[in-house]
Amino acid sequence: MVNGRTIGMGLGLAVVLGLGAADAAEPVRIGVMDQQLVMERSKAGKRALEDMKSYSLTRQKIINADDQELKELEQAIQDPNAKLSEAAKQEKQEQFRVKLEAYQRRLQDFNREIQQKQREMIAEYSKKIAEAAQAVAQKDGYLAILDKGNEAAIRVVIYHQPALDVTDAVTKEFDRQNK
Repeated sequence: MVNGRTIGMGLGLAVVLGLGAADAAEPVRIGVMDQQLVMERSKAGKRALEDMKSYSLTRQKIINADDQELKELEQAIQDPNAKLSEAAKQEKQEQFRVKLEAYQRRLQDFNREIQQKQREMIAEYSKKIAEAAQAVAQKDGYLAILDKGNEAAIRVVIYHQPALDVTDAVTKEFDRQNK
């Protein structure tokens, strides 16, 4: 399936390559990078990923505690040795229902929070990585640096020679800019 983003990237690449062809005396330098690897290998990226992991784990601990509380309440309701009156049993079942609804709402809220935080982090760091890539391109004379992409996103570069990979240079520049 071809979407607008793919067509736009293809047209952009055609324009970039066309610009290089207009000045045949100067070779066209194009680099590729892996934005995900820059994030995973850079100091600032590792910190951001660790912060995200910590944030998620904190939320998970709360969910696990709520889950344990629900299990204990359910066991109390189902315990044949409890000798609960019918009214007490109904009260415990109502407590369980209310706590289950609260648990489900909290779980949904936490998932939304985490997804929002991830989107914000990706947007922030994509911009910072783009700035680092631009600095590398300007310093080293690249006409363009393309993101390789991955299986989860649109793969822009299907094949490239390893010598075109500037991921390490972009990572170093990213670290320099984001101490």
